[in-house]
Amino acid sequence: MLQELTIRNFAIIESLNLSFQEGMTVLTGETGAGKSIIIDALGLLVGGRGSVDFIRHGEEKLEIQGLFTINRQNKGCLEALENNGIDASDGMVVLERMLFQSGKNTCRINGKLATTVVLREIGSRLIDIHSQHEHQELMNDEFHLQLLDRFAWKDIEPTLASYQTEYAAYTEMKTKWRNWTKNEQELAQRLDMLRFQQDEIASANLRLGEEEGLVEQKHVLANFEKINESLQNAYTALQGEERGLEFISEAMRHVETASDILPEYKALSESVASSFYLLEESAMQIRQQLDKLEFQPDELDTIETRLNELSQLKRKYGKTVEAIIQYNEEIDQEILELSDRETHLGQLEQDLEKAKNRLSELASELTAIRQKAATQLGKQIKNELNQLYMEKAIFQVNFATQTNEFTENGVDKVAFYMSTNPGEPLKALSKVASGGELSRMMLALKTIFSRHQGITSIIFDEVDTGVSGRVAQAIAEKIYAVAIGSQVLCISHLPQVAAMADHHFYISKATTENRTMTSVMSLSGDEKIEEISRMIAGIEVTDVTKQHANEMLTQAMKIKAQKQT
Repeated sequence: MLQELTIRNFAIIESLNLSFQEGMTVLTGETGAGKSIIIDALGLLVGGRGSVDFIRHGEEKLEIQGLFTINRQNKGCLEALENNGIDASDGMVVLERMLFQSGKNTCRINGKLATTVVLREIGSRLIDIHSQHEHQELMNDEFHLQLLDRFAWKDIEPTLASYQTEYAAYTEMKTKWRNWTKNEQELAQRLDMLRFQQDEIASANLRLGEEEGLVEQKHVLANFEKINESLQNAYTALQGEERGLEFISEAMRHVETASDILPEYKALSESVASSFYLLEESAMQIRQQLDKLEFQPDELDTIETRLNELSQLKRKYGKTVEAIIQYNEEIDQEILELSDRETHLGQLEQDLEKAKNRLSELASELTAIRQKAATQLGKQIKNELNQLYMEKAIFQVNFATQTNEFTENGVDKVAFYMSTNPGEPLKALSKVASGGELSRMMLALKTIFSRHQGITSIIFDEVDTGVSGRVAQAIAEKIYAVAIGSQVLCISHLPQVAAMADHHFYISKATTENRTMTSVMSLSGDEKIEEISRMIAGIEVTDVTKQHANEMLTQAMKIKAQKQT
């Protein structure tokens, strides 16, 4: 449930802090005051598409924050939070979103940075926003299968998950089969190219670790003169005219003489002697290394040629020698398969047929689940429409199943058909429903789905478009019924809807210092009567309209009391 909402610098909203409660909350006000802007801000908060056009003129960024509480029944949200490493053990979720003029977008969930994809994943499980856009989706047959699956989700989800796994494997296998059935000339050209690559790699006689060894040898040969000079100087300092070792030998004899006289110099004598013998051994090793050193210009050329050969192979076949060897193993396998194309193609066709059969079985299971769910959905929608004064309406889910046309969601093509008047044939929803009828149809669907989704916050943005009179009253009562035990936020121009609300916010705008600002006021008592009177009368509020508004509120209280029992 949405508890708190903070909006900064969003469109004409400079700063807004709202607290929400359980039950039905209505937002009313003059057209253009900013009611839908608040819903747009909520949509952005839960992962909607952002635009710098949302940022209030003259400001660098907009900020939106929302505090939500979640219960244990909202398993989808809890799993999504856990999967993304977000702690919500206290039952609280804080969504934050900032959008900058530079285009930078920052999202946080409980203080942790998140992508808009993750924000949308979590947000869609916290709040369900119904707007005129969904009316457009309802008119699109492609959207109807999603609605049916959403209704039957608990029953269909395991089978659909298995089907989609098999479908991905089947699609990959079918792509391979298409590649194997290409033009014979293309396959022959492919085989020739692979054999050329195979020969080129084979002739290089690649060995693991060879390149590293060559680089080290090249380094030694490139620095031959410096190494030789350094060793010669070291040897000369020890054994040459400088007589380094002779001086140390003489020092060793003198300290040894002193230690013979005074034993406490024994350790010092041994230390000097040890150093002498170590340096003598080192001088011998330096001499040996000097004898081994031999500069061979041709060897350096050979190494550089080999390294250049390896470099060219890496540009063609892999970033390392290991990668080239791995690639060579892959082309060996492909050459083997291409050389024995008919056998391999036959095996692939057998595997493809088996995969197709498994996919067909799962698709049939999906169809059976959907057809059963369609019957249940039809009955529930009929019941809801009856309560919304569409008693004569007939609703049906029409299936157009193509057994060999597999898609990611099965083989079913689903469309909602309806007849709103007796004697009229069933037709596609897009061809028979008026604006008011679509509003009632969507409300019926929302009422049904609210029992299945586990989402406790539902937003209706002008769901009552195109209705009036007793239909408006029926819609008001239906929205209130959805709000029982959960939370509904509703933008409305209907006094009947406003009268049924548990909480009422009035949205207004004013111009100060040539800037337009939106403000929100919580209404109660006489203020609520005044606003409902304005909604009834339009411009001029009279004692009669106030009396009518008061009667509507009184009647609403009775209806709400009945629905609570």
